[in-house]
Amino acid sequence: MAKKNLFVWIGVALLVILSLVSITLSYMSFKAREHIQQVIVKTELPEYKLFIPSIPEELDFCGERVPLEDFDIHERVERELLVNTYWSSATVLIIKRANRWFPVIEPILKQYGIPDDFKYMSVIESSLTNVVSPAGAAGFWQFMEPAAKKYGLEVTKEVDERYHLEKATAAACKYLLDSYSRYNNWTLSAASYNHGLNGVDRQINRQNIKDYYNLYLNPETYRFIARIVAMKEILQNPKKYGFDIEPEKLYHPIETKDIIVKKEIKDLVKFAEENGINYKTLRNFNPWLRDIYLPNNSGKTYVIKIPMD
Repeated sequence: MAKKNLFVWIGVALLVILSLVSITLSYMSFKAREHIQQVIVKTELPEYKLFIPSIPEELDFCGERVPLEDFDIHERVERELLVNTYWSSATVLIIKRANRWFPVIEPILKQYGIPDDFKYMSVIESSLTNVVSPAGAAGFWQFMEPAAKKYGLEVTKEVDERYHLEKATAAACKYLLDSYSRYNNWTLSAASYNHGLNGVDRQINRQNIKDYYNLYLNPETYRFIARIVAMKEILQNPKKYGFDIEPEKLYHPIETKDIIVKKEIKDLVKFAEENGINYKTLRNFNPWLRDIYLPNNSGKTYVIKIPMD
């Protein structure tokens, strides 16, 4: 009987202890939740604001005024300013590349009497890189093969002068001179570079309007001039749009020497080694070379660039 009572008291004691432990844990859990709530209440997200660049009151392309009072034109330009301001990595690279390649492009435009603003068209076409479009347009100026050949560029398996910046720039100048002689307007000439002469002529005849800003065009050509104008504005005023790049961080021109070639080069790897460089460097400085050798049965003069350093 005494043993039975002992077990009863032990059971009661255990129940009391378990109850006390449960109450203690509940209290601790409550205080923990209270602390978490206090932390959450005290935590505030930082205020985040987007900078919206203002559009200048006056913009032009090649001295031809952009009619910003037209809401459609205003919104087209604003779109491109916003896109290129907030697609910051791409725009930073363009600013860096422009410091290297504009000095090559500018004197050629001047030589042919083409307005300097067309250097910004090459930016829109290729971001100043030797890209190839899905349609097959290539180089800084994005020439299709038929147009490239028409304006004097050699395009073969071994040589593709669409990748030769100086020659491709000269070819683009010839195209623009032809276009300007037809329209007497640089804005339409730029539009035709994107849409083709026949394409622009077709829309002018259909709509009975010879003004780019009043023509209804396909989406790409519709945006084309606004993209050029916006890129011109950003590259001329980079700090205004948040691009404060130290001069030493820009890509600088690299001094080269010219090697005149008037005969076949059977092995460009060996040719590179003989001139103190490797094949990769040869191709980087002469991207128009498209194979491991250079045929030249006609005795044509080629100029191969070799870095001085």
